[in-house]
Amino acid sequence: MFMLFIISFIIVPVLKCCGTETSTYTTQYDEVDIKEIMDNERLLVAYIGCLLDENPCTPEGKELKRNIPDALQSDCNKCSDKQRENADAWIEFMIDNRPEDWTKLVERYNPDGSYRTKYLESKHNATSNVDESK
Repeated sequence: MFMLFIISFIIVPVLKCCGTETSTYTTQYDEVDIKEIMDNERLLVAYIGCLLDENPCTPEGKELKRNIPDALQSDCNKCSDKQRENADAWIEFMIDNRPEDWTKLVERYNPDGSYRTKYLESKHNATSNVDESK
């Protein structure tokens, strides 16, 4: 589920822990237009730079960076459906269109590759289940 978080920490609704193990992240930013960010080089570079500590962050970016470790460790179990959906879109975009930045983000937030492996396995299983239902 790590990959899910790359998007979540870039744009998606900022993940704000509410303090208990069964709590969810804030949905305050769930309506952020992720496509607008992906289509806007200035915004895209700003979010990526924030996550890599290369430039200042917006308040949302700071909150997101603070919650990434928890989100990765918990396999996004505090995420809303919208946050998961945006995360998938972001991951695909980054892998396909910004592979160098994607590599930097993975190295920073998942240097041992453990969450990446979990994510890829879950995506493979989800794809297999869709194919089998046809």
